[in-house]
Amino acid sequence: MHVTGTAPQSAPAPQETVAAHQETVAAPTPAEDLHGTTGRHARRFGLPVATALVMGNIIGGGIFLLPASVAPYGTVSLVAFGVLTVGAIALALVFGRLAERDPRTGGPYVYAREAFGDFAGFLAAWAYWITTWVSNAALAVAAVGYLDVLIPVNDHRWTACLAALTLQWLPALANFAGTRYVGAVQIVSTVLKFVPLLLVAVGGLFFFDPDNLGPFHAGGGSVTGAVSACAALLLFSYLGVESAAVSAGEVKNARRNVGRATIIGTTGAALVYLLGTLSVFGTVAHDRLVKSTAPFSDAVNAMFGGTWGGWAVALAALVSMTGCLNGWTLLSAQTPYAAARDGLFPAAFARRRRGVPTVGVGFTVVLASLLTVYNYTSGSARVFEILVLVTTFTATVPYLLATAAQIFHLLSGRRELVDRARLVRDAVVTAVAAAFSMWLVAGAGYAAVYQGVLFLFAGVIVYAVLAARRQRAA
Repeated sequence: MHVTGTAPQSAPAPQETVAAHQETVAAPTPAEDLHGTTGRHARRFGLPVATALVMGNIIGGGIFLLPASVAPYGTVSLVAFGVLTVGAIALALVFGRLAERDPRTGGPYVYAREAFGDFAGFLAAWAYWITTWVSNAALAVAAVGYLDVLIPVNDHRWTACLAALTLQWLPALANFAGTRYVGAVQIVSTVLKFVPLLLVAVGGLFFFDPDNLGPFHAGGGSVTGAVSACAALLLFSYLGVESAAVSAGEVKNARRNVGRATIIGTTGAALVYLLGTLSVFGTVAHDRLVKSTAPFSDAVNAMFGGTWGGWAVALAALVSMTGCLNGWTLLSAQTPYAAARDGLFPAAFARRRRGVPTVGVGFTVVLASLLTVYNYTSGSARVFEILVLVTTFTATVPYLLATAAQIFHLLSGRRELVDRARLVRDAVVTAVAAAFSMWLVAGAGYAAVYQGVLFLFAGVIVYAVLAARRQRAA
């Protein structure tokens, strides 16, 4: 630091030093501008759009199909929903604190790399990238169930597969058009999705029949095991808690707005989830709900009779899922973009056009499409559940690494990184988030952990190749 003049100057406070450093690293570089982060097609998000991104990505396809997926376990799944909600809010608070400290694009990747180095950062980026494109495949499969209410497509495997592929590529095209259009689609779809959700969540309480609930614990084994198994499926409904943190570089006043958007979006989604699931359980008979492919449509039909309500809900659900795919497609490219800028992903992923990392979007939609085709051709009758459980495991990797980064900061003794007035509260919240993430790994099941570990080990090979190339170039 170069100081002029003869008068002594006081040293900046540690918090000011860190803040100045973070503002520097968060600032866009000239290279980013050259790749199109500015211009009329690229626009930074304010708090409303950031909140819509969080809620839109959390409340996507999961809630519209998962009541039927967890119904075989009985109403014990409502207990799992309550526990999961506490854990999700704890994660939201951790992401808010981490983003306040380091508001750069990349979310868990940035936090893990800052705390533990390149390899941990790569694992977070790799696992999160897998989560996003596998989630897109799962969302498309869920959307086909509601499309079938409007247009029969599930009777033929290839018709359903083509419909799922179409639902993936339309949001990808919106992303290629630029962040301006991504934000617009996200706002509209978030507003529209609340129509069927609130209709069932609030209106269903007036038609609630306890006889429809079925047994408390319908499956075998212990209640604790059933709660863990339900939570592993239900986590898919809460994927997206980190959305604002991952896109922090595109959020105005990120240090403040990322945390606020994360907490507001997660809390709002949790309230809608709990009321909506309870209403579906109370309006659709348990034996019918277990076999349902569009439980919210069935709930509206049971409430009002006929089929018109089911059609309206199915249409709104399709809009919701398309909007969720729109947001997830953007997120799927943001983490590889941040890693590529640091040399931990192939350089092509750092290319941006109109504010969107287009190479990352392209890879995501192609990989999700291939996975969709594979799962339809494999003949599995539980395509959605299989995909959901894989994402459950891969999502816990960046969640655990981000939570571990917060633990590291709290225990490292570096006062400039810790708000001492909030130390006890931050420690308790972080402990809850860490325990929650570990519990989810256990609940995902052996098959999901097996497949997820294979994905992670493939990433280790990729890291070795990229690290060797960096060493040779140096």
